[in-house]
Amino acid sequence: MDQLAAVAAAHLLALLVPGVDFFLVARSAMTSGWRTATGACVGIAVANGLLITAAFVGLSVFSHPGVLAVVQVAGGAFLVVVGVAFLRSREHVDLDGAPRATRATWTGHVGLGLGSGLLNPKNALFYVSLAAAVAPSPPMTLLGYGLWMFTVVLVWDVVVAVALGSRRALARMERLLPWLSRIAGIFLVLFGVGMVVEVAGRWRPV
Repeated sequence: MDQLAAVAAAHLLALLVPGVDFFLVARSAMTSGWRTATGACVGIAVANGLLITAAFVGLSVFSHPGVLAVVQVAGGAFLVVVGVAFLRSREHVDLDGAPRATRATWTGHVGLGLGSGLLNPKNALFYVSLAAAVAPSPPMTLLGYGLWMFTVVLVWDVVVAVALGSRRALARMERLLPWLSRIAGIFLVLFGVGMVVEVAGRWRPV
């Protein structure tokens, strides 16, 4: 029980710190509505589920310096691309009540969420570290931990999407969207560039 509380607390605290996934869900909800943004929530949760599974079954390939470098460069490039798109965006909040979300749009958000979750090496390293902290544990215990964390990620992101994507919230926050897009874009670009620079620094010839 003490171990479960420690795992739950560590995971929840990490989840509550705004990061790449938070900005993605928030902006998706504010530009496309919470229903479409749930696609990003599902993609992020699935990505976390895959990383949790990999960590708990011992596939901690991210501990290899070469693999970690590739993941960091790919993740950094992905974040820079998304950040630049945020900075260049001229979208506005949709208040006409028309259902803009199509199946393709929702599916596209799933892919964006999946990429955001999988290409952020901090997610992978966090779950690998957590798996090492709870080892050795019975398979059913690890399964319980994994299901708990997957569910918490999904529920939290959906809560964020609903809170920021309802019609009332959209009406209140319409003027904040350009600022959110700029802040998110700057954050993502700096974060992505920082990841690539960190890799370059580690592999710089001496």
